[in-house]
Amino acid sequence: MKIRILEFTGRASQGFALFLVLICFTQAAGQGISLNESATRLESELVTKYGDGNRERIHRGIEQVRAYWRAEDGDAGVFEQFVRENYIADASILDEVFRRFEFACEQLDGYLHNINLEFRRRQDLDIGPVLPIDEILGAFDPSAHINDDFFRNKLAFIALLNFPMASQQERLEAGDSWSRRKWAEVRLAQRFSRRVPAEVNAAIVKASSEADLYISQYNIWMHHLIDDKGNRLFPPKMRLLSHWNLRDELKSDYSDPNGLAKQRMIRKVMERIVTQTIPAVVVNNPHVDWNPSTNEVKAAAVSDSETPVPGEIQIGNEPEATRRYQVLLNNYRAARMEDPYSPSAPTLIDRKFNEEREIPEARVREMLEKVVSSPLVGRAAKLIETRLQRNLEPFDIWYNGFKARRQYTEAQLDEIVAKRYPTPQAFEADIPAILQKLGFSKEKSEYVASKIVVDPARGSGHAWGAERRGDKAHLRTRVEKTGMNYKGYNIAVHELGHNVEQTFSLYDIDFLMLKGVPNTAFTEALAFVFQAHDMELLGLSSPDASSRAMETLSDFWTAYEMSGVALMDMAVWRWMYDHPEATAEQLRDAAIQISKDIWNRYYAPVFHTRDAVLLGIYSHMIERMLYLPDYPIGRMISFQITERMNQSGNVGPEFERMSKLGRIAPDYWMQQATGAPVGPDALLRATEKALNEMKP
Repeated sequence: MKIRILEFTGRASQGFALFLVLICFTQAAGQGISLNESATRLESELVTKYGDGNRERIHRGIEQVRAYWRAEDGDAGVFEQFVRENYIADASILDEVFRRFEFACEQLDGYLHNINLEFRRRQDLDIGPVLPIDEILGAFDPSAHINDDFFRNKLAFIALLNFPMASQQERLEAGDSWSRRKWAEVRLAQRFSRRVPAEVNAAIVKASSEADLYISQYNIWMHHLIDDKGNRLFPPKMRLLSHWNLRDELKSDYSDPNGLAKQRMIRKVMERIVTQTIPAVVVNNPHVDWNPSTNEVKAAAVSDSETPVPGEIQIGNEPEATRRYQVLLNNYRAARMEDPYSPSAPTLIDRKFNEEREIPEARVREMLEKVVSSPLVGRAAKLIETRLQRNLEPFDIWYNGFKARRQYTEAQLDEIVAKRYPTPQAFEADIPAILQKLGFSKEKSEYVASKIVVDPARGSGHAWGAERRGDKAHLRTRVEKTGMNYKGYNIAVHELGHNVEQTFSLYDIDFLMLKGVPNTAFTEALAFVFQAHDMELLGLSSPDASSRAMETLSDFWTAYEMSGVALMDMAVWRWMYDHPEATAEQLRDAAIQISKDIWNRYYAPVFHTRDAVLLGIYSHMIERMLYLPDYPIGRMISFQITERMNQSGNVGPEFERMSKLGRIAPDYWMQQATGAPVGPDALLRATEKALNEMKP
């Protein structure tokens, strides 16, 4: 097939030219149709008709359509007729077409989102047992055929003909000079940057849904963990989800006089999960007792569950072996199915960094490595050792002592939270008061709260924003029968941050195509802003200079931990792409080795322990495809945002202003929000200042 090299000038335009050449080659190869002559003839014809001032726009539009046109869409004559009939030169008509696209996309996204929300209801919410039909409904994707349909009925081609689809290079180099309308047009065209068959989309959703279900039911019954002397360190009925609740329990144990033994036991549980030596029978099972150290399993000697004992339990320590990594491998294989239909981003790695995050992978790695290799880590570690009065152990990557809530025990916090929020509805009713405490006006607080519904989560919790004005965002949080505990509350406040951002960036955005934020790290960053205020929202603390310094150190230590986790996630996905035929056993062994290698390079010098595997415990790595880098980036962004909010003296108005900047490129968003591009420098500077202020 012949490829006509596009005649653009300038670095950004050259990037777009190469971008389209690659797409044209990949999409049209094997389709049995050449449109070179038609494209040349059409461009000359339309420029003659509409004037030379339209030349670049005509050229780009024709090339964008040609890039995705297939034989099934029609021959050269059909292509030419389509372009002649659908190219829009009149600015007023173009405005109206753009508005109609926005309206149509909002309605479509909204209704499809609501269908998905309802079909997943039983799977996501703690409202009864999950039946096989619920798994099928949860895996169903009502949008699977939409992309195909929009290309078949030519709506996608109308958008591609009339609105610009920019390459990553263009967005990064020229985007700062674009109007918000131009950004909205680019986002509209980007909706059609991949022409993925419905069966591929469905396969990806199915793998993701199965992974979600696997993780959402991965509970450890803590009262049934026993040490070498048969002691039970945890209270009855404590059921902790891996990894979130296990990690949060470990954090809370810093305030427990007997916490060290508990933390060491949780570490062993985590290691068993990562290495897959955990006995399969102990997962989500309150009818067996398990010694994580020896791996011995026995029939439960105590009962703390309302679930009746099954007629027969196979007692043994047969390991889960590879189930965890098979789920990850299934996600990878599903993601690879999309690769041939994504020529501008031919791997999931490319799609995540170049298209979703819009921050190049190399730059993300550089930011992460700048944090984990910072000399400030050693200074912070020495301070922690002084505060703990012992040497650091690997689980101290989750050290939680830089928090004002150290004056409260976990039990006290659980009691306070349970009394205030006995049900999800109680938390929902309190949202206006929570928002007012964060500086939102009474009217704004009630406005936002009226658009949020709180549901009981089966897992740890998540936020589902609405996609259509008129619909409500859903805050899913875990509430035990005794009421919400502190862990659930902390997560709920985080998810509320997501919901508030989602509400502002949908209902109050100027262009619907810009709804949302630049990428997941930004919504995580905004949610962290809320989460950082969880104690004062309970009326238990008010920040002073000392507590702010401690919060800075807490943010830094969390960023240090999460940066290593993100580096592992990135390395595991690189390994899978380098070993496409790998088995689950091979992936397990590789992931374990990667976790050890990253630990030994960046953590062993601080913790004086080699070959720890705790970086591999995060459930996100299993259920969400290459998601974990968003967390440390989110921490960096959160710190920059918080710094700006502190300067303004009020969270609410600044949070609203930033949320309404919408989905433009990350650095441009950050420049407008805080005056600086995305990066760890502000966090590192503040950390050094905080360390200088802190006394051992």
